[in-house]
Amino acid sequence: MNLAKRKASLVLRDGAEFEGFVFGADVPSAGEVVFNTGMVGYPEAITDPSYYGQILVLTYPLIGNYGVPSGDHDEHGIPRHFESDRVQIRGLVTANYHGEYYHWNASRSLGDWLGAERVPGIYGVDTRALTRYLRERGTELGKIVIHGQPEPSWYDPTTENVVDLVSRKEPVSYGSGDVHIVVVDCGVKNNILRCLLKRGAKVTVVPWDASLDDYNHDGLLISNGPGDPEQSRGVAQRVERFLDDRRPMFGICLGCQVLAMAAGARTYKLPFGHRGQNQPVREIATGRWAITSQNHGYAVDADTIGNDWETWYVNGNDHTVEGLRLKAAPHRAVQFHPEAVCGPVDTGYLFDVFLEEVRRAKQ
Repeated sequence: MNLAKRKASLVLRDGAEFEGFVFGADVPSAGEVVFNTGMVGYPEAITDPSYYGQILVLTYPLIGNYGVPSGDHDEHGIPRHFESDRVQIRGLVTANYHGEYYHWNASRSLGDWLGAERVPGIYGVDTRALTRYLRERGTELGKIVIHGQPEPSWYDPTTENVVDLVSRKEPVSYGSGDVHIVVVDCGVKNNILRCLLKRGAKVTVVPWDASLDDYNHDGLLISNGPGDPEQSRGVAQRVERFLDDRRPMFGICLGCQVLAMAAGARTYKLPFGHRGQNQPVREIATGRWAITSQNHGYAVDADTIGNDWETWYVNGNDHTVEGLRLKAAPHRAVQFHPEAVCGPVDTGYLFDVFLEEVRRAKQ
Protein backbone atom coordinates (compact mmCIF):
# COMPACT_ATOMS: atom_id res chain seq x y z
CA MET A 1 0.00 0.00 0.00
CA ASN A 2 1.47 3.30 -1.12
CA LEU A 3 0.68 6.01 1.39
CA ALA A 4 2.95 8.69 -0.06
CA LYS A 5 1.36 11.92 1.01
CA ARG A 6 0.07 13.32 -2.25
CA LYS A 7 -2.14 16.32 -1.58
CA ALA A 8 -5.77 16.51 -2.56
CA SER A 9 -8.72 18.74 -1.71
CA LEU A 10 -12.44 18.42 -1.32
CA VAL A 11 -13.84 21.53 -3.00
CA LEU A 12 -17.48 22.44 -2.46
CA ARG A 13 -19.59 24.28 -5.00
CA ASP A 14 -19.86 27.32 -2.72
CA GLY A 15 -16.06 27.67 -2.72
CA ALA A 16 -15.22 26.02 0.61
CA GLU A 17 -12.13 23.79 0.48
CA PHE A 18 -10.89 21.04 2.80
CA GLU A 19 -7.37 19.73 2.27
CA GLY A 20 -6.04 16.24 2.81
CA PHE A 21 -4.07 13.43 1.18
CA VAL A 22 -4.97 10.84 -1.43
CA PHE A 23 -5.60 7.16 -0.82
CA GLY A 24 -7.39 4.66 -3.01
CA ALA A 25 -7.46 5.68 -6.67
CA ASP A 26 -5.30 8.64 -7.67
CA VAL A 27 -8.04 10.15 -9.83
CA PRO A 28 -10.33 13.20 -9.47
CA SER A 29 -14.07 12.82 -8.99
CA ALA A 30 -17.25 14.81 -8.40
CA GLY A 31 -20.66 14.25 -6.82
CA GLU A 32 -23.01 15.25 -4.01
CA VAL A 33 -21.24 15.50 -0.63
CA VAL A 34 -23.04 13.76 2.26
CA PHE A 35 -21.97 12.52 5.69
CA ASN A 36 -22.60 9.30 7.63
CA THR A 37 -22.37 9.12 11.43
CA GLY A 38 -21.87 5.33 11.71
CA MET A 39 -18.95 3.93 13.71
CA VAL A 40 -18.57 0.75 11.63
CA GLY A 41 -19.87 -0.69 8.40
CA TYR A 42 -17.90 1.16 5.73
CA PRO A 43 -17.85 -1.89 3.36
CA GLU A 44 -21.66 -2.00 3.51
CA ALA A 45 -22.06 1.76 3.12
CA ILE A 46 -19.62 2.01 0.22
CA THR A 47 -21.51 -0.70 -1.71
CA ASP A 48 -25.00 0.64 -0.87
CA PRO A 49 -26.63 1.75 -4.18
CA SER A 50 -28.41 4.56 -2.32
CA TYR A 51 -25.02 6.32 -2.21
CA TYR A 52 -24.62 6.26 -6.00
CA GLY A 53 -23.29 9.58 -7.29
CA GLN A 54 -22.24 10.80 -3.85
CA ILE A 55 -18.98 11.64 -2.10
CA LEU A 56 -19.28 10.07 1.33
CA VAL A 57 -17.85 11.72 4.43
CA LEU A 58 -17.37 9.31 7.36
CA THR A 59 -17.55 11.20 10.65
CA TYR A 60 -16.07 8.39 12.75
CA PRO A 61 -12.29 8.93 12.82
CA LEU A 62 -10.97 5.33 12.74
CA ILE A 63 -11.45 4.12 9.18
CA GLY A 64 -9.68 1.23 7.49
CA ASN A 65 -8.49 -0.54 10.63
CA TYR A 66 -10.48 -3.72 9.93
CA GLY A 67 -9.84 -3.81 6.19
CA VAL A 68 -12.32 -5.15 3.64
CA PRO A 69 -13.84 -8.65 3.69
CA SER A 70 -13.62 -11.14 0.86
CA GLY A 71 -15.97 -10.97 -2.10
CA ASP A 72 -17.31 -14.51 -1.79
CA HIS A 73 -20.98 -15.36 -2.38
CA ASP A 74 -23.57 -17.20 -0.32
CA GLU A 75 -25.63 -20.23 -1.34
CA HIS A 76 -27.96 -17.99 -3.39
CA GLY A 77 -25.11 -16.37 -5.31
CA ILE A 78 -25.47 -13.08 -3.42
CA PRO A 79 -22.27 -11.30 -2.28
CA ARG A 80 -21.93 -12.34 1.35
CA HIS A 81 -20.41 -9.15 2.81
CA PHE A 82 -21.48 -6.34 0.47
CA GLU A 83 -24.75 -4.59 -0.34
CA SER A 84 -24.22 -4.75 -4.11
CA ASP A 85 -21.70 -6.08 -6.60
CA ARG A 86 -19.57 -2.93 -6.76
CA VAL A 87 -18.48 0.27 -5.03
CA GLN A 88 -21.27 2.82 -5.50
CA ILE A 89 -19.80 6.03 -4.08
CA ARG A 90 -17.81 8.55 -6.13
CA GLY A 91 -15.36 9.35 -3.36
CA LEU A 92 -14.59 8.82 0.32
CA VAL A 93 -13.52 11.44 2.87
CA THR A 94 -12.06 10.48 6.27
CA ALA A 95 -10.21 12.07 9.15
CA ASN A 96 -7.72 9.20 9.43
CA TYR A 97 -6.93 6.23 7.24
CA HIS A 98 -5.28 3.02 8.43
CA GLY A 99 -3.50 1.13 5.66
CA GLU A 100 -2.63 -1.65 8.09
CA TYR A 101 -5.69 -3.68 9.03
CA TYR A 102 -6.43 -6.43 11.54
CA HIS A 103 -9.52 -8.63 11.20
CA TRP A 104 -9.99 -12.37 10.77
CA ASN A 105 -12.24 -11.84 7.74
CA ALA A 106 -10.24 -9.15 5.94
CA SER A 107 -8.78 -9.91 2.51
CA ARG A 108 -7.32 -6.50 1.57
CA SER A 109 -7.06 -2.90 2.70
CA LEU A 110 -9.69 -0.26 2.12
CA GLY A 111 -7.24 1.73 -0.01
CA ASP A 112 -6.45 -1.25 -2.23
CA TRP A 113 -10.16 -1.91 -2.72
CA LEU A 114 -10.94 1.69 -3.67
CA GLY A 115 -7.91 1.75 -5.95
CA ALA A 116 -9.09 -1.36 -7.79
CA GLU A 117 -12.54 0.21 -8.20
CA ARG A 118 -11.05 3.53 -9.45
CA VAL A 119 -12.61 5.51 -6.59
CA PRO A 120 -10.55 8.21 -4.81
CA GLY A 121 -10.35 8.77 -1.10
CA ILE A 122 -8.98 11.66 1.00
CA TYR A 123 -7.68 11.30 4.54
CA GLY A 124 -6.39 13.96 6.93
CA VAL A 125 -9.54 16.07 6.49
CA ASP A 126 -11.06 17.80 9.50
CA THR A 127 -14.33 15.88 9.18
CA ARG A 128 -15.77 17.52 12.33
CA ALA A 129 -15.48 20.93 10.71
CA LEU A 130 -16.76 19.57 7.39
CA THR A 131 -19.78 17.92 9.03
CA ARG A 132 -20.65 21.10 10.93
CA TYR A 133 -20.35 23.01 7.67
CA LEU A 134 -22.76 20.67 5.88
CA ARG A 135 -25.18 20.68 8.82
CA GLU A 136 -25.34 24.47 8.77
CA ARG A 137 -25.47 24.98 5.01
CA GLY A 138 -27.00 21.74 3.76
CA THR A 139 -25.86 19.17 1.25
CA GLU A 140 -23.43 20.55 -1.33
CA LEU A 141 -22.01 19.44 -4.65
CA GLY A 142 -18.30 18.77 -4.40
CA LYS A 143 -15.16 17.69 -6.21
CA ILE A 144 -12.20 15.65 -5.12
CA VAL A 145 -9.32 17.50 -6.73
CA ILE A 146 -5.91 15.84 -6.92
CA HIS A 147 -3.22 18.50 -6.80
CA GLY A 148 -1.41 18.61 -10.13
CA GLN A 149 -4.30 17.08 -12.07
CA PRO A 150 -7.14 18.78 -14.01
CA GLU A 151 -10.32 19.40 -12.04
CA PRO A 152 -13.37 17.29 -12.89
CA SER A 153 -16.69 18.81 -13.93
CA TRP A 154 -19.46 19.19 -11.37
CA TYR A 155 -21.87 16.29 -11.16
CA ASP A 156 -25.35 16.45 -9.61
CA PRO A 157 -26.98 13.00 -9.28
CA THR A 158 -30.40 14.54 -8.55
CA THR A 159 -30.71 15.77 -12.14
CA GLU A 160 -30.87 12.31 -13.73
CA ASN A 161 -32.60 9.01 -13.14
CA VAL A 162 -29.82 7.32 -11.18
CA VAL A 163 -32.19 4.48 -10.23
CA ASP A 164 -31.87 3.29 -13.82
CA LEU A 165 -28.09 3.16 -13.37
CA VAL A 166 -28.17 0.89 -10.29
CA SER A 167 -31.18 -1.31 -11.01
CA ARG A 168 -30.90 -4.78 -12.51
CA LYS A 169 -31.70 -4.95 -16.21
CA GLU A 170 -33.19 -8.45 -16.10
CA PRO A 171 -35.29 -10.25 -13.46
CA VAL A 172 -33.46 -12.62 -11.11
CA SER A 173 -35.08 -15.23 -8.83
CA TYR A 174 -33.75 -16.65 -5.57
CA GLY A 175 -34.97 -19.41 -3.27
CA SER A 176 -38.07 -21.62 -3.38
CA GLY A 177 -40.21 -20.64 -0.40
CA ASP A 178 -43.94 -20.90 0.26
CA VAL A 179 -44.66 -17.29 -0.71
CA HIS A 180 -43.43 -15.33 -3.72
CA ILE A 181 -42.15 -11.80 -3.06
CA VAL A 182 -41.45 -9.54 -6.02
CA VAL A 183 -38.85 -6.88 -5.21
CA VAL A 184 -38.86 -3.75 -7.36
CA ASP A 185 -35.14 -3.01 -7.69
CA CYS A 186 -34.60 0.72 -7.31
CA GLY A 187 -31.12 -0.05 -5.95
CA VAL A 188 -31.94 -2.85 -3.53
CA LYS A 189 -29.49 -3.69 -0.76
CA ASN A 190 -28.48 -7.34 -0.72
CA ASN A 191 -29.43 -7.80 2.89
CA ILE A 192 -33.07 -7.04 2.10
CA LEU A 193 -32.97 -10.12 -0.12
CA ARG A 194 -31.22 -12.15 2.58
CA CYS A 195 -33.83 -11.12 5.17
CA LEU A 196 -36.63 -12.36 2.92
CA LEU A 197 -34.87 -15.57 1.93
CA LYS A 198 -33.96 -16.65 5.45
CA ARG A 199 -37.62 -16.25 6.41
CA GLY A 200 -38.67 -18.78 3.79
CA ALA A 201 -39.73 -16.63 0.84
CA LYS A 202 -39.08 -17.08 -2.83
CA VAL A 203 -37.77 -13.76 -4.13
CA THR A 204 -37.85 -12.37 -7.66
CA VAL A 205 -35.98 -9.10 -8.16
CA VAL A 206 -37.27 -7.12 -11.15
CA PRO A 207 -35.97 -3.95 -12.84
CA TRP A 208 -37.33 -0.63 -11.65
CA ASP A 209 -39.28 -0.15 -14.90
CA ALA A 210 -40.72 -3.67 -15.11
CA SER A 211 -44.44 -4.20 -15.66
CA LEU A 212 -45.59 -5.65 -12.36
CA ASP A 213 -48.56 -7.31 -14.09
CA ASP A 214 -46.09 -9.77 -15.61
CA TYR A 215 -45.35 -11.40 -12.22
CA ASN A 216 -47.67 -13.54 -10.13
CA HIS A 217 -46.64 -12.38 -6.68
CA ASP A 218 -47.96 -12.86 -3.15
CA GLY A 219 -46.34 -9.68 -1.86
CA LEU A 220 -44.60 -6.65 -3.32
CA LEU A 221 -41.54 -4.90 -1.87
CA ILE A 222 -40.34 -1.54 -3.23
CA SER A 223 -36.66 -1.17 -2.43
CA ASN A 224 -34.30 1.57 -1.39
CA GLY A 225 -32.37 3.49 -4.02
CA PRO A 226 -30.59 6.75 -4.87
CA GLY A 227 -31.66 10.13 -6.14
CA ASP A 228 -34.67 12.41 -6.14
CA PRO A 229 -37.88 10.38 -5.69
CA GLU A 230 -39.50 12.51 -8.40
CA GLN A 231 -37.25 10.68 -10.85
CA SER A 232 -39.01 7.47 -9.72
CA ARG A 233 -42.55 8.69 -10.30
CA GLY A 234 -42.94 6.01 -12.97
CA VAL A 235 -42.49 3.38 -10.27
CA ALA A 236 -45.13 5.12 -8.15
CA GLN A 237 -47.57 5.05 -11.06
CA ARG A 238 -47.07 1.30 -11.52
CA VAL A 239 -47.47 0.71 -7.79
CA GLU A 240 -50.60 2.86 -7.53
CA ARG A 241 -52.82 0.31 -9.23
CA PHE A 242 -52.01 -2.19 -6.46
CA LEU A 243 -53.21 0.05 -3.61
CA ASP A 244 -56.64 -1.63 -3.71
CA ASP A 245 -55.05 -5.10 -3.87
CA ARG A 246 -55.16 -7.24 -0.73
CA ARG A 247 -51.67 -8.60 -1.45
CA PRO A 248 -49.37 -6.74 0.98
CA MET A 249 -46.85 -4.11 -0.10
CA PHE A 250 -43.80 -3.00 1.85
CA GLY A 251 -41.60 -0.01 0.98
CA ILE A 252 -38.12 0.65 2.35
CA CYS A 253 -36.36 4.05 2.16
CA LEU A 254 -36.92 5.28 -1.43
CA GLY A 255 -39.67 2.64 -1.49
CA CYS A 256 -41.38 4.55 1.32
CA GLN A 257 -41.34 7.72 -0.76
CA VAL A 258 -42.55 5.84 -3.86
CA LEU A 259 -45.47 4.29 -1.96
CA ALA A 260 -46.33 7.71 -0.51
CA MET A 261 -46.31 9.29 -3.98
CA ALA A 262 -48.51 6.45 -5.25
CA ALA A 263 -50.99 7.43 -2.52
CA GLY A 264 -50.89 11.09 -3.55
CA ALA A 265 -48.39 12.46 -1.02
CA ARG A 266 -45.45 14.70 -1.84
CA THR A 267 -41.78 14.51 -0.91
CA TYR A 268 -39.13 17.14 -0.20
CA LYS A 269 -35.36 17.33 0.10
CA LEU A 270 -33.91 17.35 3.61
CA PRO A 271 -31.19 19.91 4.40
CA PHE A 272 -28.48 17.29 4.94
CA GLY A 273 -30.36 13.97 5.13
CA HIS A 274 -30.32 11.12 7.63
CA ARG A 275 -27.33 8.84 7.20
CA GLY A 276 -25.99 6.65 9.98
CA GLN A 277 -26.80 3.68 12.19
CA ASN A 278 -27.89 5.61 15.25
CA GLN A 279 -31.11 7.37 14.25
CA PRO A 280 -33.92 7.21 16.86
CA VAL A 281 -37.49 6.63 15.66
CA ARG A 282 -40.73 6.35 17.63
CA GLU A 283 -43.66 4.10 16.74
CA ILE A 284 -46.66 6.37 17.25
CA ALA A 285 -49.22 3.70 18.17
CA THR A 286 -47.13 2.11 20.94
CA GLY A 287 -44.73 4.88 21.93
CA ARG A 288 -41.82 2.45 21.56
CA TRP A 289 -38.45 3.76 20.43
CA ALA A 290 -35.95 2.03 18.15
CA ILE A 291 -32.44 2.87 16.99
CA THR A 292 -32.25 2.54 13.23
CA SER A 293 -29.87 2.54 10.29
CA GLN A 294 -30.72 5.18 7.69
CA ASN A 295 -29.53 6.56 4.38
CA HIS A 296 -31.80 9.06 2.67
CA GLY A 297 -31.82 12.68 1.61
CA TYR A 298 -35.58 13.11 1.08
CA ALA A 299 -38.67 12.74 3.26
CA VAL A 300 -42.44 12.42 2.89
CA ASP A 301 -44.39 15.62 3.56
CA ALA A 302 -46.61 14.74 6.53
CA ASP A 303 -49.20 17.38 5.58
CA THR A 304 -49.89 15.66 2.25
CA ILE A 305 -50.61 12.15 3.60
CA GLY A 306 -54.24 11.29 2.85
CA ASN A 307 -56.85 10.34 5.44
CA ASP A 308 -56.72 6.69 4.35
CA TRP A 309 -53.13 6.54 5.57
CA GLU A 310 -51.52 7.13 8.94
CA THR A 311 -48.01 8.06 10.04
CA TRP A 312 -46.47 4.96 11.56
CA TYR A 313 -43.05 6.17 12.79
CA VAL A 314 -41.50 9.60 13.33
CA ASN A 315 -37.87 10.64 13.67
CA GLY A 316 -36.82 11.50 17.22
CA ASN A 317 -34.51 14.29 16.11
CA ASP A 318 -36.45 16.33 13.57
CA HIS A 319 -39.92 14.68 13.77
CA THR A 320 -39.98 13.82 10.06
CA VAL A 321 -42.06 10.91 8.80
CA GLU A 322 -40.22 7.60 9.23
CA GLY A 323 -43.03 5.27 8.27
CA LEU A 324 -46.61 5.18 7.06
CA ARG A 325 -49.30 2.55 6.57
CA LEU A 326 -52.68 2.21 4.92
CA LYS A 327 -55.48 1.89 7.46
CA ALA A 328 -57.65 -0.52 5.48
CA ALA A 329 -55.09 -2.73 3.74
CA PRO A 330 -51.74 -4.39 4.60
CA HIS A 331 -49.60 -1.80 2.82
CA ARG A 332 -46.85 -0.11 4.82
CA ALA A 333 -43.46 1.53 4.42
CA VAL A 334 -40.52 2.72 6.50
CA GLN A 335 -37.92 5.37 5.77
CA PHE A 336 -35.22 3.54 7.73
CA HIS A 337 -33.50 0.21 6.98
CA PRO A 338 -34.83 -2.74 9.00
CA GLU A 339 -32.26 -5.04 7.38
CA ALA A 340 -29.51 -2.94 9.04
CA VAL A 341 -26.34 -4.87 8.16
CA CYS A 342 -23.85 -2.64 9.95
CA GLY A 343 -26.10 -1.22 12.63
CA PRO A 344 -28.74 -2.15 15.19
CA VAL A 345 -31.34 -4.82 14.45
CA ASP A 346 -34.13 -3.22 16.50
CA THR A 347 -36.56 -3.23 13.57
CA GLY A 348 -35.64 -6.49 11.82
CA TYR A 349 -38.96 -7.91 13.02
CA LEU A 350 -40.70 -5.84 10.34
CA PHE A 351 -39.76 -8.50 7.79
CA ASP A 352 -41.56 -11.03 10.01
CA VAL A 353 -44.62 -8.75 10.12
CA PHE A 354 -44.58 -8.33 6.33
CA LEU A 355 -44.27 -12.04 5.59
CA GLU A 356 -46.91 -12.94 8.20
CA GLU A 357 -49.29 -10.58 6.40
CA VAL A 358 -48.34 -12.10 3.05
CA ARG A 359 -49.00 -15.64 4.30
CA ARG A 360 -52.29 -14.61 5.88
CA ALA A 361 -53.45 -12.90 2.69
CA LYS A 362 -52.56 -15.98 0.64
CA GLN A 363 -54.75 -18.31 2.72
